[in-house]
Amino acid sequence: MPYDDDLRLAHVLADAVERITMARFRAHDLVVESKPDLTLVSDADKAAEEMVRFQLKRTRPRDAVEGEEFETTGHGPRRWVIDPIDGTHNFVRGVPAWATLISLVDNDMPVLGLVAAPALGRRWWAANGSGAWSGRSLAAAKRIHVSAVSNLADASLSYSSLKGWRQVDRHAEFLELTDACWRTRAFGDFWSYMLVAEGAVDIAAEPELAVHDMAALVPIVTEAGGRFTSLAGKDGPWGGNAVATNGVLHDEVLSRLGTEARA
Repeated sequence: MPYDDDLRLAHVLADAVERITMARFRAHDLVVESKPDLTLVSDADKAAEEMVRFQLKRTRPRDAVEGEEFETTGHGPRRWVIDPIDGTHNFVRGVPAWATLISLVDNDMPVLGLVAAPALGRRWWAANGSGAWSGRSLAAAKRIHVSAVSNLADASLSYSSLKGWRQVDRHAEFLELTDACWRTRAFGDFWSYMLVAEGAVDIAAEPELAVHDMAALVPIVTEAGGRFTSLAGKDGPWGGNAVATNGVLHDEVLSRLGTEARA
């Protein structure tokens, strides 16, 4: 497949990041700062992204690199999008639900995604046309697929927090959706979407996200047979928010949370 070499590189990068992040996870001398948007950043976030940028400059010098902590470098149709630690608030509090997100965007399409959650002992990945997989390595992997649940009353929904929905004035719509579902849990961040890809959860949604939060998730969800859009129904990670489902439920979820729900 056209992105096999890039996928192997993504795993190598994730291995290297894991050595940095796991060494700093629950470290007593972890340095944590507050960014202008009041989110947190640790010395592990910065060190991990710097390492990835260094390796990409060496192995993919023609590709652009976009990350959470530093400015975008380079130009061209191929762009690596990196979130060194998705779930930094969990990381700094010692909660093991955090992950490194690595994505390749080619001509404005996320074509490769890898999510590595070393504290959970889990890794997920996908490349266009190659299916979605979970395991510890390319050699030890199991193909994953979304669920076949077709009724909201039988569906499980995961989210990050209620506060975000209140801030974007969609609190009522979101609560109505949760009431319509069989089960709701706040697994949060990357994990909600990986559970959708695995078929353990049927719906995941968040009202405010950046591209680096979403780019790696898109290929994994879609290659697993699901759908990933903005609240307004735009495919991909470009809408500033996210709805991911098993595909069967997507239109109904959008009708409750998307543009139509605001009319």
